[in-house]
Amino acid sequence: MKNILKTILCVIVTITLSILGFALSGESLSNTQSEILKVLLIICGSSALYCFVVGEIARNNSQMDKLWSLLPIAYTWVTTSMAGFDLRLIVYSIIVTLWGIRLTFNFARKGAYKLKFWEGEEDYRWEILRKTKYFKSRIAWAGFDLFFISIYQNALVLAMCLPILACVGSNKPFGALDVVAAILALSALALELIADEQQWKFHKNKKALLIEGKTLNELESPYNLGFNTTGLWGYMRHPNYLGEQSIWIMLYIFVIASGMTNYLIFNWTLFGPMFIVLLFLGSSTFGESISAKKYSKYKDYQNQVFKYLPIKKYHE
Repeated sequence: MKNILKTILCVIVTITLSILGFALSGESLSNTQSEILKVLLIICGSSALYCFVVGEIARNNSQMDKLWSLLPIAYTWVTTSMAGFDLRLIVYSIIVTLWGIRLTFNFARKGAYKLKFWEGEEDYRWEILRKTKYFKSRIAWAGFDLFFISIYQNALVLAMCLPILACVGSNKPFGALDVVAAILALSALALELIADEQQWKFHKNKKALLIEGKTLNELESPYNLGFNTTGLWGYMRHPNYLGEQSIWIMLYIFVIASGMTNYLIFNWTLFGPMFIVLLFLGSSTFGESISAKKYSKYKDYQNQVFKYLPIKKYHE
């Protein structure tokens, strides 16, 4: 519960700072930006309502997880089309589309999507949270579902896409800094692709061995650990999270390249990527607390290997 409270506090602080940042920056949206934002807010609000209603009826609270990789594609291409298909916006949208395809594929092969769209694999963490004393009440869980899972996460996905809105109306042509932004974002995407594939193969092989009737301790190394320490995962505890956060931070460089910033790099949409960093701060901490209880050597792994810095390699 402490991790949840810390995350909620971080969310409140960041929302407050984003509002203050927009107010103090003296920036105002153009007519085109305002019209685009209205459409994006309608999509966001409709998605939040859908996630809450369907999630509560189906008792599957991963409805937002299914939309997480699809909404950014919609947001960026809606912005690009309404702004007149500027080259910078097109490149931005293509990168987000590639990101969305990767995440959708990775989520789909885990059984997240079904013909009955309200079904599919639910995030294991929601089930664990529902069993805690704080959320045993249906009303308490419904409140968490409404405000955190449905509203906050939808707002977060919209916020992380808003830097593209800041690029609308720029007089600066597509240039060298845009190319740098694209290369860095695609590099972060490649990191995620590699990490996802290594994680998938590890757990697929581990599951196959367990099906043979063996216990976890009877498995050969490294499967006997229960968690992945192969490839990138031997050097970082969350290479996929590093890639995910980096993509949205690198995409912000397009805003700098567009010249739509104050004080060299500041634009109020910077808070979108900051939200992502906060999300993974809470998500990784909660996920690791579960792994530490589940696997006896996970704390040793935490002590040896950094979350995101590939400084040390894990040794049993």
